[in-house]
Amino acid sequence: MISISFRVGGEKVLLLSAAAWGAMTAFTPVLAHFCSQPIFSMTLARFLMGLLQGVHYPSLVSLCSQKVVESERGFLMSTVGSGSYLGTLVIGGAGSLMLDLYGWESVFYVSGLLSVLWAYCIWKYLLKGEGPIITLESLGRGGARSKLSRRHWLRLFKQPAVCAVIITHLCTASTFFTMLSWLPTYFKDTFPDAKGWVFNVIPWFVAIPSSLFSGCLSDHLINQGFDTAAVRKLMQFFSMGVSSVFTLLLCGTTTFPTAVAFVSATMGFTTFSHSGVSVNVQDLAPSCAGALFGVMNTCGAFSGVLMVYFSGYLIEATGSWASVFTLITVVNLVGLVTFLAFAEARRVDIDSSKGRYHNIHI
Repeated sequence: MISISFRVGGEKVLLLSAAAWGAMTAFTPVLAHFCSQPIFSMTLARFLMGLLQGVHYPSLVSLCSQKVVESERGFLMSTVGSGSYLGTLVIGGAGSLMLDLYGWESVFYVSGLLSVLWAYCIWKYLLKGEGPIITLESLGRGGARSKLSRRHWLRLFKQPAVCAVIITHLCTASTFFTMLSWLPTYFKDTFPDAKGWVFNVIPWFVAIPSSLFSGCLSDHLINQGFDTAAVRKLMQFFSMGVSSVFTLLLCGTTTFPTAVAFVSATMGFTTFSHSGVSVNVQDLAPSCAGALFGVMNTCGAFSGVLMVYFSGYLIEATGSWASVFTLITVVNLVGLVTFLAFAEARRVDIDSSKGRYHNIHI
C-alpha cells in the first residue's frame, strides 16, 4: 500500500483509504449485530481498519517531502499532529453524549460517515473530481524495479542517521502509547474521586497549541539560519528529554491538580517530536520518505504493544506506578541519546558515486 502512493500519487491513496476506513467504521455496528460470529467479524474489521489507516501518515509524509520546502515542514507536520489531538477531543466529547443518548452504534455511524463526507469533499472541491482512479497499469508500474530497489534499501538502512530516526521513533511511539493506555487507570487508582473528563480533556487541550508552537519555532529557527539538524535535535530534546522530567515528577505526586499539570506538561512537550524525528525522515530521504515513515510506524506500533503489555506486568508485579514512569523515562532517554548522537539532516538517498538519487519502493 505504501509503494502505491509513490506510483499513483499520495492524494489518491489518502482519499481511498479515508473513504474505505470511514465506510468500514460506519458498517461496524452492522457486523456486530447481524454476523453469526461477531468476534471474528469485528476482529477482521479492526484489522482492515488498521491496514487502511496505516497508509495515512506515510502518504502525508510522502506528499510533504515532495511538495513542501524544508523550512516549512515542521509547522505542517505539527498542524497535522494537532489535528489528531483535536479529533480525539471532539469525538471524545461528542461521542460520550451520543453514547448516552443514542447508544454505542451512533458513535460509529457518525464518525464513519464524517470520514466518507470529508473524502468526498476533498475529491469534489480540491481535486475537482479528478481521481482517485487507480488503474491496473499504474499498480503494476515499478514491479520490475522492486528487485533492484532492495539494494538501495540495504544501502539506506546502513546509514546511521536512518537507523537513528527508526530507533528514536520506536521509543517515542512506545512511550506515547504507554502513557495513552495507562494514564486513565493511573488517575482512577491514585485519585478515585477525581472527575474523569478533567484528565481526559486537559492534556489534549495543552497538546494542540504546544504542537503548533513547536512547528512555528522550528521553522522560524531554520529560516533564521540555524542548522537544520541542530533544530531537529533541539525539538527532540524537548519531546523526549524535558517531557521525561515531568514524567518522573509523577512518581512523587500526591495531589490531583499537580498530577494533571505534570501529565499536561508531559503530553505538551511530547508533541515537539512532530518537528523533530517525524520531519527528519523527510530531510534524510525525500524520494522515499513515505515508505520509510511506514517502516518507522510499523516498528513503533509493534514496540508500543509490547511496552504497554510490559508496563501492565510491572504494575501487577510491583504495585507501583513509579516503575512504569521510570520505564518510560529510560526508553525516552535511549531514543534521545541515539538521536542526538547520530541524527543528521543531509540527504542519504543520494548515490554520491553517481550524483543522483533513487526512487525507492517497497
